[in-house]
Order: sequence, then structure tokens, then C-alpha cells
Amino acid sequence: MPMDAMSIPAIIISVVLFFVLFFGIGFLLNMLLRMSWIMAFLFPVISILIIDDVRFIEYFTSPGESFSLLWGDLINLHILDIIILTSGFLGAITAGIVIISLRKRGYRMF
Repeated sequence: MPMDAMSIPAIIISVVLFFVLFFGIGFLLNMLLRMSWIMAFLFPVISILIIDDVRFIEYFTSPGESFSLLWGDLINLHILDIIILTSGFLGAITAGIVIISLRKRGYRMF
């Protein structure tokens, strides 16, 4: 199949799900920690954990092999995977923008 074995509805649901998921987590973290861009900074780490099969501790115990495997996995990402991960990043960015907008309008969250 030309769509990497994913149907159009599955792609749309995945994009919306990642956007809403990272928006929600980002909004809650921003509200609780009072740091507007915390999820945008954590997103690359979470993406690496989603993309790579290497355990997180191996990046510190054997960094050369781990980062070369990560680079290979990043190069081999399909365009649909990139689109889905990008929608999650946009959700994290949107959460920061919404929190800043709400704080400017006088809403105090925790």
C-alpha cells in the first residue's frame, strides 16, 4: 500500500490524537509547574523514547552505539511518522501559547 499500511482514517485519528494528547499533557504541566514551554522542551526526549528501541540509560552507558542507532532510526522514519510526531509538537506549542494567553487575560491557574 502506498500509505505505509495505514488507512486515511487511521492517519487522521493519529494526528488528532497526538495533538490532543500533547496539548493536554503540556497544558497540565504548564499549569502545575508554571513554566509555559516545559512540554515543548520535553517533547524531543519523549519523541526519542517513542522512536528508538534503545533503553534510556544506554545513552549514558554506551553513547556511541546508542546515538548511531538513534540516527539510523531517525533517517528511516516514514513521512507519516514525521507528520504524526509534528502534530504532537504543535500540540505542545499550542499549549504554551494558550497558557500565556490565559495568564495575560488575568486567569490564575494554581
